[in-house]
Amino acid sequence: MSYSNIKKKLESGQVVILDGALGAELEKVGAPMDKNLWVGKCSNDRPDLVLKVHEKYIEAGADVITTNTYALAPVSMKQHGYQDNITNWNLKSVEIAKAAAKNSKSEVLVAGSISTYGSWYRLGQDTLKKNFEEHLKILGDTGIDLIILEAMTSEVDTVKTLINCSEKVNLPTWLSVSCAFDEETNKVMLGYQESIGNTKAEIYEDFDKAIKQFSSLHDGPILIAHSDIKIINDAIKIIKNNHKGFIGTYPNNGYFEKPHWKSVESFTPENYLNEAKSWVKNGSQIIGGCCGVGPDLIKPLSTLKQ
Repeated sequence: MSYSNIKKKLESGQVVILDGALGAELEKVGAPMDKNLWVGKCSNDRPDLVLKVHEKYIEAGADVITTNTYALAPVSMKQHGYQDNITNWNLKSVEIAKAAAKNSKSEVLVAGSISTYGSWYRLGQDTLKKNFEEHLKILGDTGIDLIILEAMTSEVDTVKTLINCSEKVNLPTWLSVSCAFDEETNKVMLGYQESIGNTKAEIYEDFDKAIKQFSSLHDGPILIAHSDIKIINDAIKIIKNNHKGFIGTYPNNGYFEKPHWKSVESFTPENYLNEAKSWVKNGSQIIGGCCGVGPDLIKPLSTLKQ
């Protein structure tokens, strides 16, 4: 499937299925988590397991799988002493994902993950700009089909810096951001809260105002990611009111206790599908899952394409 086919699907109102969690799923199949790079080292240490997880998502019906490069941001790798492996580990991650797609009987696209892993706001925008440009350059030359700018847990100016850097890459780009619930105002905010009731909310900006700013710079799809499923529909409505492009959702289930992911909800495939149906009804067309959402929950989503 070429990106033009994905675009046609979206333009005709169809649903596109994104994959689910890589880190949590890799941990389930026995991959070791690194205390600093989390799941990042797996492409080098256990490429067989990374391939296995990609294949599980393809078997579950994913139209798009994401490279295991979220935790391989150059600035993070440098901070933890892996600077000599930046290029080869990122390229290895792309190679594994492309192999999974190529070996599939179905047509699957490969999305390269460019992240703000570590949320290094304290480092300043100049440092982040160099990091984003380096990461985009590495992945942009690999023959992947699109880029997902995974700007979860990030402040407005960091997201804007990432968007601006991505303009230099000649690939379709999707932007994903996270949101949190402000109990004082009862509003959805740009911020970071993996699990309402279990983790503290980090509030950055009014979600409505933030989306307006992002939409002025980015006309591609905007997705809600790494956020509690409880506020997804409210967030979709806000994006719909402020963005003319396509909308996507891939929430998480649980929260991070570094370096492990702890699930809190007992979603059945039927539960997750019913939630996804409400997202589609409210305007989301790209549907998947983030941390804590595995192939078992992605599989029933294929019925949304019918």
